[in-house]
Amino acid sequence: MVYLGMLKYLEIGWNSLKMALTEFKHNKLRTFLSLFGITVGIFCIIGVLATVDSLQRNIQNDIKSLGSKTIYIDKWDYSGQIPWWKVINRPVPKYDEVKLLKQRAGLAQNVAFNISSTVKVEWDDEAVTGVNFYGITEDFSGIQSLEIQEGRYLQASDFDNAGNVAVIGYNIAEKLFTRPEKSVGQQVTILGKKLTIVGLLKKKGKTMMGGWDYDESILTDFEFMRSVVNEKTSQPVIMLQGKDNVPMKELKDEVQGAMRSIRKLHPSQPDNFALNDIEAFGEFMAGIFSGINLGGWFIAGLSLLVGMFGVANIMFVTVRERTNQIGLKKAIGAKKSSILTEFLLESAFLCIMGGAIGLLLVYALTKIISPSMGFPITISLNILALAISICIIVGILAGIIPAIKAARMDAVVAIRSK
Repeated sequence: MVYLGMLKYLEIGWNSLKMALTEFKHNKLRTFLSLFGITVGIFCIIGVLATVDSLQRNIQNDIKSLGSKTIYIDKWDYSGQIPWWKVINRPVPKYDEVKLLKQRAGLAQNVAFNISSTVKVEWDDEAVTGVNFYGITEDFSGIQSLEIQEGRYLQASDFDNAGNVAVIGYNIAEKLFTRPEKSVGQQVTILGKKLTIVGLLKKKGKTMMGGWDYDESILTDFEFMRSVVNEKTSQPVIMLQGKDNVPMKELKDEVQGAMRSIRKLHPSQPDNFALNDIEAFGEFMAGIFSGINLGGWFIAGLSLLVGMFGVANIMFVTVRERTNQIGLKKAIGAKKSSILTEFLLESAFLCIMGGAIGLLLVYALTKIISPSMGFPITISLNILALAISICIIVGILAGIIPAIKAARMDAVVAIRSK
């Protein structure tokens, strides 16, 4: 019995699909205009969701590249909530504070110090300007994900002896040596000092958030870099990463207490440093994306409402045109539920057709604008499933009244109608 019931509903579904296709074939203009609202609605919501989802995924990956469970201790507040004139006179982070933090922040797994500058790199007769020059400490690689393509990364002995060695970003190596792999073992000149390249960083590609941009960088030991630049004016920052399973709130509270103790601040004195939580920044960005999605839903909702009325109009016309057929079906034993299901499925198929056109337009648009956006725009399976669900729901809502009208028809009256 269950098998026969399934066959019955499959037959109804197949007949409904054929009816929907017949309607579109015989009344192309009328059907297309009626489905246009569905097409526009699906185009709007899927276009917005796909773009925002891809953008959010790209930005969240960029944020994660700054370091998971990581706090940036700086004089500047990265959120922009504190006016610059209130922090301009704060002291900058110092290298000595790193050693004290390692002693007093028991929840920290890695504590690194970093200074940075923009320099010119020279080799032979070649020179590249605007290169990001980073002076880092040993824990830096524990916080940042650095992949070496050729050679090696900085070793403990390089940090202990302040060796004149560095690792180079892929783009800089390509500009200087044409073939990036040739960079390992070469000596470059930065600010009048010679540095031996011991490693080539794997190409990472552009990021929307900027971040470290390792492709355009050279990394060396902090002690060496401080010998050629002014540490205080080279954007010093302390990077602190918490241990696994340590809540960020507990970590921030401990680091705040440790920094206040290190800087000998009285209880009545405000913090003269900022604890910039990377995960909190990610949550802030997620809130912005939610607002954009809400706007997309509002625009799409209006279009879908118009489309729903258009499909309802088609179904009312269809019921009127097939009144004789409905009467004949009822006369030979068709139940109300079968008639109801048939028209609801046909209405849903019509909406799916309109939605499919909208999805195709979104797909074409993603291929056109992805190169100019700087990140790939993709339609995920979740968004595709959402689009199909919306079409089915709108189709059922649009067809429910015409379907009920058809199901309640009297067989004799329906057969006699003209």
